[in-house]
Amino acid sequence: MAWISPNVKPTDRVSQLTWFSAWFAVTAIGLYLHPDAHGHGTHQQLGLPPCPSVLLFNRPCPGCGMTTSWTCLLHGDIAGAFSANFIGPLLYTLFTISAIISAIGVFKGFRIATEDRLVNRCTIALAIVFFSYSILRFGLSPNFASGQETQMAQFMGLRRG
Repeated sequence: MAWISPNVKPTDRVSQLTWFSAWFAVTAIGLYLHPDAHGHGTHQQLGLPPCPSVLLFNRPCPGCGMTTSWTCLLHGDIAGAFSANFIGPLLYTLFTISAIISAIGVFKGFRIATEDRLVNRCTIALAIVFFSYSILRFGLSPNFASGQETQMAQFMGLRRG
């Protein structure tokens, strides 16, 4: 397989373990969180602020609903995962697969060849799909803010009632 490389340096192993550790942490956090009923805003349970795009424009940014999507997926709510961010389940699945391949590669002596033409084309295609979906969703999702986000935006003077 061209996308697998047997040329592994010590720095590759560190990168692979870091990637797997990031996936493990994201998965553990997703299992800890509870999906927000609005389909976005789950990240606020971690003390993070609401999305600036929602506060300023009352529309979703490209990442809106991603934490909720992944959390829904991890809690077995497939429909909720796709509803929160349609690309979310695909990204989490790809993240999971690549993290597991990376972890196995540390012990078996291989890595994903990120310089491979197929890997690069797939990454570009995924980015195009992600941003196309995001632009479409931004344009078709007016009044995206929850009641609390609307009140916060009004309080901050970002929008009028």
